[in-house]
Amino acid sequence: MTISRFSFPTTIHFGPGARKLVADHLHGQAVKRPLIVTDRGIAALPLLKAFVADLPGLDAGIYSEIWGNPVKSQVDNGVAAYRAHRADAVIGLGGGAALDVAKAIAVMATHPGDVLEYAWDHPQVRPIDQPIPHFIALPTTAGTGSEVGRSSVVSDDATHVKKIIFSPVLLAKCVFADPELTVDLPPAITAATGMDALTHLVEAYLSKGFQPLCDGIALQGLRLLADNLEPCVNFARRIAAGETALLNDEEHREARGMMLNAAMMGGVAFQKGLGVTHSLAHALSTVCDLHHGLANGIMIPYAMGFNHDNTRREAVAAYFAAMANEWEMLRFEPADFVAQGDRVAVLGDCAWKSKRTGQIAESPFAQFFTFREGRIAAIVEMFDTATAVAVHGRPAA
Repeated sequence: MTISRFSFPTTIHFGPGARKLVADHLHGQAVKRPLIVTDRGIAALPLLKAFVADLPGLDAGIYSEIWGNPVKSQVDNGVAAYRAHRADAVIGLGGGAALDVAKAIAVMATHPGDVLEYAWDHPQVRPIDQPIPHFIALPTTAGTGSEVGRSSVVSDDATHVKKIIFSPVLLAKCVFADPELTVDLPPAITAATGMDALTHLVEAYLSKGFQPLCDGIALQGLRLLADNLEPCVNFARRIAAGETALLNDEEHREARGMMLNAAMMGGVAFQKGLGVTHSLAHALSTVCDLHHGLANGIMIPYAMGFNHDNTRREAVAAYFAAMANEWEMLRFEPADFVAQGDRVAVLGDCAWKSKRTGQIAESPFAQFFTFREGRIAAIVEMFDTATAVAVHGRPAA
């Protein structure tokens, strides 16, 4: 038996109003001038002004030039903002993009060179060997789980190829998971980010690695997601239709809180590993300029079908059955769970259209998931099918 290493160190404050604990936490760390790293969408909302008002005694700066999938220039500009503010800590407030950029800013505040030189696959990768500023995270979506992750995904501005910066140093010192920060998410974003969490949970559980702690966390996360993703999307739809009283509805807030937990559980579980869905979703989001969670939502039914059809059935049947059981399905056939994933994928009208067509991109991660000869053609076919869905929408039944 080989030796495996497990680590689940992040301190998490979870519950409505958790964001109001940030000031005391930072004062306890002798922080005086934090930089809030967020995105353009949040910067335009009352949420940000209210959050700053809950930071008495702190001179908080704001960097909000983040949008879409994170790119190197956003990190570079954020580092300049950190230095101009003479900051001594970083607060990541937002979805996966803002949190990933916040981590990268924290790294580059104390490290030389170009941020992409710290990507794990750089030919002369630089070590992350210096302490970074105190970093805390407040997620405003329930998807990436980046708030409990030890990586940052940043793209090259010109090529849009995604690069992963990975180190335990990137872990937030503390997470403040407040469901009140997520209750006003629109239905499409609720669904797309939820599909990101679902993909993390499914692929972590199906990964070949040995981490029984992650397996248990993944299955429980699936149960939370199965119970709460669709209600959250439906609440979001009703709010968009004018039922604004639901913003303060206890049942809605509870469902949002459980989705936050499911997303964090996905972020913890996938330290075990991911799979072909992510491998190709990264390429799909580059080709079609898609939200990462949306790309996962489009890809996962095809990827699960691929796993079902191209792997020894007896080897995967028990895994698919366990996931189906957490979804409380009456039948435990792998194909049933694949179909369920496809149904959830379209909850938020995930088959959006793209203006970019006819492009094929190689995933930089595909080599790790192509285990035997003859599967490359099947993966390319699966990618082409999902790309067509992203561009033209799903064919009518």
